[in-house]
Amino acid sequence: MNAKLNELTARETAGLVARREISALEVAEACLSRIAAVEPLVGSFLRVDGEGARAMAADLDRRLAAGEEPGPLCGVPVALKDLLCVKGWEVTCGSKILKGFFSPYDATVVRKLRAAGAVFLGQTNMDEFAMGSSTENSGYQITRNPWDLDRVPGGSSGGSAAAVAAAEAPVALGSDTGGSIRQPAAFCGVAGMKPTYGRVSRYGLVAYASSLDQIGPFARDVGDVALLLEAISGHDPLDSTSAPIPVPAYRDSLGREIAGMKLGVPRQCFAAGLEEGVERAFRESLEIFRGLGAEIIEIDLPRIPHSVACYYIISTAEASSNLARFDGVQYGYRSPAGENLVEMYEATRRDGFGEEVKRRILLGTYVLSSGYYDAYYARALQARRLIKDDFDKAFERCECVLMPTSPTTAFEIGSRIADPLRMYLSDLFTIAVNLAGLPAISITGGFDASGLPVGIQVIAPPFEEEKIIRTASAFEAGAGFQDRKPVLSVPPAAAPGPS
Repeated sequence: MNAKLNELTARETAGLVARREISALEVAEACLSRIAAVEPLVGSFLRVDGEGARAMAADLDRRLAAGEEPGPLCGVPVALKDLLCVKGWEVTCGSKILKGFFSPYDATVVRKLRAAGAVFLGQTNMDEFAMGSSTENSGYQITRNPWDLDRVPGGSSGGSAAAVAAAEAPVALGSDTGGSIRQPAAFCGVAGMKPTYGRVSRYGLVAYASSLDQIGPFARDVGDVALLLEAISGHDPLDSTSAPIPVPAYRDSLGREIAGMKLGVPRQCFAAGLEEGVERAFRESLEIFRGLGAEIIEIDLPRIPHSVACYYIISTAEASSNLARFDGVQYGYRSPAGENLVEMYEATRRDGFGEEVKRRILLGTYVLSSGYYDAYYARALQARRLIKDDFDKAFERCECVLMPTSPTTAFEIGSRIADPLRMYLSDLFTIAVNLAGLPAISITGGFDASGLPVGIQVIAPPFEEEKIIRTASAFEAGAGFQDRKPVLSVPPAAAPGPS
């Protein structure tokens, strides 16, 4: 087969491999060839496990030849964010402090992917410990946006989003604490979903903020998001926050009409700071929804403007606790400096953590300290409850909520790294979803005047991911934006050849 196998959807790949029209090894080789060609330009991956991917693919081909039943991800290459534990792999969370830590076990989502027949390509770059909105805070390298190599891919899951956009992998996993799947999906012109809190097990995910973190899929279209979400969802007794709720057949929601659905648009979407190109694309997307028969109504989410402050108090407080375990004794890097145990702790954390992580640890420790807990942390928890109440009231009037994913399109590398507050505002429209524990997807809703993708969000009540998939897939079919791809100038000698 002379097609570019790395450009097939996961659904196409799984079907072709299961029917033995192509081999899993051919698909893996096509993706590895593409990675070799574009990685010098994009930098999506921290580590590529070519040998392991070939071994997984070859084993799958042998089992298929022996008549074994293929899984739903039969032969589908998957990229994994570098905070998911994979047995035998070095897992660093994009941080130097975990350099040299090799996981002794698989995360639950990794185990589920193995059982589904997936092939693991390697680990994608990320902002250190998932703290960032641009993937510039990695302890190892900067990832570049395939649509414009001078721009960021978003963060913290920028490596996973860029890998899918650059056709290095058909699907990838990331994590979303305050928008870290949806914002890079928007910047890179792919689909990215944050499931309901508790829908996907967090066992084996290195935590940033435990009450907010959620693992979710990236893909080129909503159909592949649904496929991957089915594979990784479900109750896990190893995760006390995992919900014992049956997993629907998400793919059954694909292709269904949305005529008659009520979709709510918060008036707060059009606040100051929304780029002209983003607002234009969002308003045009609303017209596409209307053309599909949906009813667009105005709703009110009055506490959205407070969500950024609320989030950065709660998330940093949890981070200061979660990251206390990294002291040079049990995991990864240990500083050779220091004449006693306390000095070794101090030197390890000083040298191992990056500036953004230190900033958030300090802020989190401050808001939890005596005399400030009630003034900051307790009030942030109250605000979180009120934000959830706003969404509950909105869902009494509509089935899904529509918002821009980010106030801007992808910004230039280096333009915000020295201005943390401006960087934090990149997540203005995504953070409230995490605070309320809701599911949401980002899909491409158009392009700005520079040709950069604009993301729009579809948000639903808890555990109603089917509504999101139905709504988002209908929009994709009506708009066709997912068919537009970035063009990377790859030298002909490096380009992947026929499989």
